[in-house]
Amino acid sequence: MTSKVLEPSGHPRPGTGTFSPFRYPVFRAIWIANLFSNVGATMQSIAAAWMMTELTTSHQLVALVQSSATVPILLLGVFAGAIADNYDRRQVMLAAQIGMLVVSSALAAMTYAGWINPVLLLAFTLSVGIGTALNSPAWQASVRQQVDPSQLPQAIALNSISFNIARSVGPAVGGVLLSIWGPPFAFLINAVSYIGLIGVLLWWRPAPRQIDRRPIIPAVRAGLSYCIGSQPLRRILTRGLALGIGLSAYQALLPTIVSDQLHGNETQFGLLLGLFGIGSIAAAPFVGPLRRKLHLEGILAVGSLLFVCVMSLLAEVHEVWLALPAAFGAGVGWVMILTSLNTAVQMRSPDAILGRCLSIYQAVTFGGMAIGSWAWGALADWRGLPFTLHSGSVFLIVSFLVLRVTAPLPKPGEGVIKT
Repeated sequence: MTSKVLEPSGHPRPGTGTFSPFRYPVFRAIWIANLFSNVGATMQSIAAAWMMTELTTSHQLVALVQSSATVPILLLGVFAGAIADNYDRRQVMLAAQIGMLVVSSALAAMTYAGWINPVLLLAFTLSVGIGTALNSPAWQASVRQQVDPSQLPQAIALNSISFNIARSVGPAVGGVLLSIWGPPFAFLINAVSYIGLIGVLLWWRPAPRQIDRRPIIPAVRAGLSYCIGSQPLRRILTRGLALGIGLSAYQALLPTIVSDQLHGNETQFGLLLGLFGIGSIAAAPFVGPLRRKLHLEGILAVGSLLFVCVMSLLAEVHEVWLALPAAFGAGVGWVMILTSLNTAVQMRSPDAILGRCLSIYQAVTFGGMAIGSWAWGALADWRGLPFTLHSGSVFLIVSFLVLRVTAPLPKPGEGVIKT
């Protein structure tokens, strides 16, 4: 006879439904606080991207707003993962959140004073990106301290839903704020949004976990050795790099597509980003069932095909209303790809080095996005937006077909760590 498994609060372990992790008070509180923080971050990112279109006519500088937010994950991510494994993950998250609060407040103040130029704007988005790089591995690894291991896939999916709700609400609100009060107010709202999550983290007192503390460099080396030595993880990382480069063509060029090709304004830019978020929310509950039916290779193929259609459509349209279905489809493809990759990495990583494995995955995937954003922006300056968007579609198709043969994704159960 097996005993009933209880969560730390003493409640019975919940079932396996999509929303069952919400029965854990800690997960629920962090999820809600993260939602508001993500809304603020989304508002800041669209305000920064749109502000750059007003500061410069260079497609490359506009694309670099996306790069500056993600390149710290490439450069610092593996060290952030080692920090998340070596120290209390809650305290790491607190330090990152407080740092981003300070930086965002300074950005709001300097923008209000009229002291911002393209270089300073990139410097601030880079600084916020450093905070994100430090926070992300600790946050994602801490999910195992918030829910039962059996709830991990659902919890990951719900965290993705939180982010994508923010992607739908944040742009719509941000577009309105930009048109009425301008970027400084959007930056200020983001700074305020960190306060709730900081409060929840101060309230949360997780059970101490056993830490095998090592110096940072050997710890990073151990994480890299595991990821390189694990054939399933190595193939997932390879595919994440290629997909990150391909997907970044849409993310990095959308502000200039709206302003230059579609002749839209900040409200319409927010509308497109909002539809992206709505598409992500609509698709998120179906990602798990689809992944079980199509397996990892199949669901990434569907997500990639959606992005090929999206970029091919955007390359040809010149009216905002014609781009609306593309934005929705991009959101669906985005959540299919990134949620599936994240879950695949988490399920194949031991808890002792989970932060490092996640940070390496993020460094590879978001590093690919940073490199891709710069490359697609440079190509757009040289050959124009339509050519660049079609090139992004071709890259996705060719890289997917080649890597499906040379780096096939793990089959169901292959390399999964039993918890």
